[in-house]
Amino acid sequence: MELKGKVAIVTGGSKGIGAAIAKELANNGVKVIVNYNSSKESAERVVDDIQLNGGEAIAVKGDVSISQEAAELVQAAINKYGKLDILINNAGITRDRTFKKLDETNWRKVIDVNLNSAFNTTSAALPYLIESGNGRIINISSIIGQSGGFGQTNYSAAKAGLIGFTKSLALELARTGVTVNAICPGFIETDMVAEMPQNVLEQVIARIPMRRLGHAGEIARAVIYLCQDGEYITGQQINVNGGLYM
Repeated sequence: MELKGKVAIVTGGSKGIGAAIAKELANNGVKVIVNYNSSKESAERVVDDIQLNGGEAIAVKGDVSISQEAAELVQAAINKYGKLDILINNAGITRDRTFKKLDETNWRKVIDVNLNSAFNTTSAALPYLIESGNGRIINISSIIGQSGGFGQTNYSAAKAGLIGFTKSLALELARTGVTVNAICPGFIETDMVAEMPQNVLEQVIARIPMRRLGHAGEIARAVIYLCQDGEYITGQQINVNGGLYM
């Protein structure tokens, strides 16, 4: 698929993996809607970086865990560019607790932001993606959704749910030309991983066969591959994890 002139929404696009994806899409000629909820300044910096490099992007506020705000995000893309070709469901948070200490509020918040948001945005975007003729839905899951993680029952359940969502939706949309895939990052150099205690992080790196953390740009390039060359790839989990989970 020729990416120049396509339109993409990246949820949670103001930082980390989302920001890297937004910039890489723009570098390939895609017009990008950088979604954010609370990080306005970060989102505007992403847009500024894209524009300085000759790309086109706008920042749009919206809590995609709320269906109405997700619909308004999609409508903002349509109002600005008249179409939508690519949806990147990347928005995510962590509220790590051992299960015995996990309360209902932190369970529901993580499920809402990491999983229910994908339902909200996809529901609103789907008619436009089908109209596109070769739409792309890419859900950013996680190695934790595949292997589990200590103190992460909420996060793991949400990210595993994204994988199941991906597979079922891919089956339903296969005849429309819309592909649906999940990317499952391993441990990537982001603010989220930086919050881990140093001794724990060192133990994680020691378990990775490639002996290093991943880079956000490596996730972004996987997105580009699926968008540009993935017309016969759907319902898949693309693992970018340095060999930590196979």
